[in-house]
Amino acid sequence: MEAEFREIDDNGSWSAIYQEIRQQSCELPCKVAKLPENKNRNRYRDVSPFDHSRIYLQLGTNDYINASLITVEEAKRNYILTQGPLPNTCGNFWEMVWEQRSRGVVMLNRVIEKGSVKCAQYWPHREERDAIFEDTNFKLTLISEDIKSYYTVRQLELENLSTQETREILHFHYTTWPDFGVPESPASFLNFLFKVRESGCLNSDQGPVVVHCSAGIGRSGTFCLVDTCLLLMSIRKDPSSVSIRDVLLEMRRYRMGLIQTADQLRFSYLAVIEGAKYIKGDTSLQAKLSNEEDDPPEFTPPPPLPPPRDPHNGKVEPSFFPENDKIIQQMEIHSLG
Repeated sequence: MEAEFREIDDNGSWSAIYQEIRQQSCELPCKVAKLPENKNRNRYRDVSPFDHSRIYLQLGTNDYINASLITVEEAKRNYILTQGPLPNTCGNFWEMVWEQRSRGVVMLNRVIEKGSVKCAQYWPHREERDAIFEDTNFKLTLISEDIKSYYTVRQLELENLSTQETREILHFHYTTWPDFGVPESPASFLNFLFKVRESGCLNSDQGPVVVHCSAGIGRSGTFCLVDTCLLLMSIRKDPSSVSIRDVLLEMRRYRMGLIQTADQLRFSYLAVIEGAKYIKGDTSLQAKLSNEEDDPPEFTPPPPLPPPRDPHNGKVEPSFFPENDKIIQQMEIHSLG
């Protein structure tokens, strides 16, 4: 894999390989996501869960949420990849966490990025301590918050108000990963990944971990791809038998568009290579990871959001892929003509 990485780097062919992966990816039906009653439950009009792998909600008359179950049988890993909740789907989000018996939530975006809201504030601020989601009858309480230089770990208590049962949920929030970009270094990302692993949230005896960014495909796909490849390497006697491209194509059968840019693909290779060295006992990387904890906090949480309102404000929801907006605009101009 390291030789393959160097060859692609030397040839400058990451974009070409990424386009090949996109062309080879399956396009499967997303009929339920396109229903009129589900329009306001989608953050982006062009990022939808496939019908065959979508998560079903159990309360109420509408079972739809923009979330997909990714299963990697050999690695005994299950992930739920989902969009950043909208103001009107926060209750559905926590309903899903409860019904799927998830113990961990991995958040890879900030609430506000480059002046745009990428995700609703779906957990309580420190000043508020708790939040009640009346539409699904759940209460969420912030128990503790451990802020590091580039990630925060929150201990939450989720209560089902219908049964008075409570569960602990761990919220791992990576706070310095730019939209459509990559983390500053593989070491910081791997340190975050191993913290999630150490918590036990990814274990097969727990419900699927819930992973999201804004659309639930780019940064979320990177996180799951690296974790899966490292796990497969540790399971197989021949780590060179693990093909990142093949694993990604298999994962794309469960949710569209995983890995959003050629840079994210390159970073995934780099993180898997570095992670494999760490697992094998590379002391230099172990030192890097331990040093990651010593950095002073750099991240200041954004100010509280204004009161929730209709996220689409009567307009057609935006596209996640910029090129789709151009195509849609051309179609609209043509129809007007």
